[in-house]
Amino acid sequence: MKKKENFMKREIDGELLEVPEHVAIILDGNGRWAKKRFMPRNYGHAQGSKTVEQICEDAWNMGIKYLTVYAFSTENWSRPQKEVDALMKLLRSYLKDCIKRTTKNNMRVRVIGDKTGLSEDIRNSIEELERVSAVNTGLNFTIAINYGSRDEMRRAMVRMAKDVEDGKVKSEEITEEVFKGYLDTWELPDPDLLIRTSGEQRLSNFLLWQLAYTEFVFMEVLWPDFNRNELIRAIRQYNGRERRFGGI
Repeated sequence: MKKKENFMKREIDGELLEVPEHVAIILDGNGRWAKKRFMPRNYGHAQGSKTVEQICEDAWNMGIKYLTVYAFSTENWSRPQKEVDALMKLLRSYLKDCIKRTTKNNMRVRVIGDKTGLSEDIRNSIEELERVSAVNTGLNFTIAINYGSRDEMRRAMVRMAKDVEDGKVKSEEITEEVFKGYLDTWELPDPDLLIRTSGEQRLSNFLLWQLAYTEFVFMEVLWPDFNRNELIRAIRQYNGRERRFGGI
């Protein structure tokens, strides 16, 4: 794999840092943040969504071009129904507000995951959000909803197998690049940096294909407390790594 040469250095708070082009974040710790404050878990999720809004602005101002967040996994449906319902209500509100913000902030939004598992009104909001923001040239913001990487690859294989059956693709022509074209993230470069908050150190079925050569930074901070300074701290750790991409 060739080393990416599209990095850029920016002065951030008087410090010259190489800014990753694409940052992915596993948003973790909303429930624990709320519990520490003797509040319901849903309060933590609401605060976490506000953090997402601010980090989008901070990331773009630092020079990050792509930001991808893990909002709701295929496994999250197993949570208590009351919490799932509250998350879907919060998602509906967030998507509607996001349409206004994308125009104001020149932000393009994509949603990855199995949209067929979502209610019709949420699918309609996603479709409108992606359509309205498609012309924007600022931050490329991707939200993973009802997403699981194994499911993403399974769905990709089903579509690719159908194309092979229909003669659109020959089996001997299937390369990594061809397979990537069937993934939800086909338009996006692979992440340079993955951040997971709350101290957990696992990927939880997130972007397993795309993270093959990504640098991982695990942080103790709970997601609602994540801020610009924490993002800079993660980028500093990224700057301390030597990315070899399988070379010497």
